[in-house]
Amino acid sequence: MNANQKIASLDAPSSLAGAQFHPDEWAARVQLAACYRIFAMLGWVEMIYNHITVRLPDSVTRGQKEFLINPFGLHYTEVTASNLLTIDLAGNKLNDSPWAVNPAGFTVHAAIHAGLPDAHCIMHTHTTSGVAVACLEGGLQQTNFYTAQLHDMVAYHDFEGITIHAEEGPRLLASMGNKPAVILRNHGLLAWGKTLPQTFAVLWTLQRACDVQLATFSMGRAIPVSVDVAAKCTRDALQYPDKGGGEDLFNAMTRLVDRLDNSYQH
Repeated sequence: MNANQKIASLDAPSSLAGAQFHPDEWAARVQLAACYRIFAMLGWVEMIYNHITVRLPDSVTRGQKEFLINPFGLHYTEVTASNLLTIDLAGNKLNDSPWAVNPAGFTVHAAIHAGLPDAHCIMHTHTTSGVAVACLEGGLQQTNFYTAQLHDMVAYHDFEGITIHAEEGPRLLASMGNKPAVILRNHGLLAWGKTLPQTFAVLWTLQRACDVQLATFSMGRAIPVSVDVAAKCTRDALQYPDKGGGEDLFNAMTRLVDRLDNSYQH
């Protein structure tokens, strides 16, 4: 199948698309495909690069570590539930697909999925404000409503180049600890969580924090938020696991995507 044929196949949805998959896998595929479309709608795209990965449930894999990832070469608006790739921790394809896996994209994800048992979902972006803050000496500073919801939740990892070398993995994990929001210095943003909606909520908050910081710093000095107030804001924030884990937020965004284009469901 050539590239044009592969693209054309995206436009041939079938109501039977999910029949070949275990119901739990199909549910994970639809949710992840929706997330790729949400990212595209929000402008969190980098051409065909960057990734959102999800570990398949044990009911599907019988305890083996298998993951879903976007096919390399497709824009996020072309990702569908059925064309997502199934891969192992080494990035090897486990399903029959004409699309490739981007090894640079999965190296970081593999290290986190392997090293953190609760890392069910991982998201990575190169948004302008995210990369700008990642390049800023001092990084994210406690100066706005959104940073105040991330008190003691943000880790930093120093830039080591394009992420294709597995030996960086242990150093990345050491930098992260158990913090769910990660700023990859000179590189971009990353979030991980027990569920996809929870991970999305953390990344959305981190992204908004960077957006506001970039706007604020372009005008002058910012008013700092005290540690006590930031800690209180983080305790009170709605997007974390004991407050629903971002389910309502993600579901609302999915409904918005559905109204625009629900082809991801195929």
